[in-house]
Amino acid sequence: MNLILIDDRIIRGDMLPLTFTRPLADLRFGIMTIREKWEKRLGLSSSSLTEEYLSEKFPCLVSTSSDNIWINGSISPSDSLILEIKNLNAGETLLKGSTFVAFNSGKTGAEPGRDSWKATGTCVESKSEFLQVKKPWDLFRQNGEAIREDFEWITKGRKSASLSKTNQVLGNNIFIEEGAIVECCIINTQTGPVYIGKDTEIMEGCIIRGPFALCDHAGLKMGAKIYGPTTIGPYCKAGGEISNSILFAYSNKGHDGFLGNSVIGEWCNLGADTNNSNLKNNYGEVKLYNYPSKKAHGTGLQFCGLIMGDHAKTGINTMLNTGTVAGVSANIFGGGFPDTFIPDFSWGGAGNREEYRLEKALEVASRMYERRHKELTDIDKRLLSNVFELTRGVRTPG
Repeated sequence: MNLILIDDRIIRGDMLPLTFTRPLADLRFGIMTIREKWEKRLGLSSSSLTEEYLSEKFPCLVSTSSDNIWINGSISPSDSLILEIKNLNAGETLLKGSTFVAFNSGKTGAEPGRDSWKATGTCVESKSEFLQVKKPWDLFRQNGEAIREDFEWITKGRKSASLSKTNQVLGNNIFIEEGAIVECCIINTQTGPVYIGKDTEIMEGCIIRGPFALCDHAGLKMGAKIYGPTTIGPYCKAGGEISNSILFAYSNKGHDGFLGNSVIGEWCNLGADTNNSNLKNNYGEVKLYNYPSKKAHGTGLQFCGLIMGDHAKTGINTMLNTGTVAGVSANIFGGGFPDTFIPDFSWGGAGNREEYRLEKALEVASRMYERRHKELTDIDKRLLSNVFELTRGVRTPG
């Protein structure tokens, strides 16, 4: 099979700013990204059918020698769903009610109609249960279930590395990969599994309550307090107090301050004592800015914090309101509470905001990459330049 993960344009729009810089399948959800879940479970590599400006970095690779299996990139795999997809014949479409799940186009390379998502060929009704993300808050709201699913699959039939006796562990639902350093910590696995990835470090005095995932090469600073369900992505550094949040990769929240019910993209940095509110003073429903409609919509949630696009940053002592959306490369600093929508490539804070010049944003991004021994490629620069142009209309004076 040739695996292609499709962006549903409606869901992709609702997931902005997280999807300005990646296909839906590259959202981290649980321990792995959605793409990693499909690839590892099927033993296949994959490509994406996504927006044109993203296609240079995430090309769509169609096969003429194998059956092309097109899968909704917002859906997380389950064992039964994988079996249903493997049993699809060429020309058959798998649906769950009105939701497009997958399509086998055979060796013709025909696309299943990404814009309309209308059924193509013979329809098969899925009987499987699976997780799907449609809104940004679905990521942290369902993260506990996603961690449990990933944990069970990753650890099945494997033996955990040993854990130092300097730690106190409640329960036995913990898995440690090789190279992890964990000393003098309290870890509660009775509330959910705890996964500690390769070459990670959890410094002394950390208190962790599962479900929790610390992905490869990531770290927790001394005295961190982590409430699950929380995922700290690869190469991230985290400290302070974190509750029910996801950091994608290469992002830092290295100091004290509270982060709750939030999703942080890649290459972000939260300055010392940055705090976000995740509960309104009147205990009411939290609303969140939506890019397609250009207005805030109800989430149905009482707890909802910060959604932050890639390369965004906050200065020290930054305060963020309940239900804040910060766009790609937003640079937030100064006193007071900024607006609950902070546009992409904006510079400043409450009542004092201007455009963050593209050349400066790319310069800072290059420096961040260099610190992690990576290179901001010309493709990356063109992608960010496209996001800059796409979001020009939302950068109004603060």
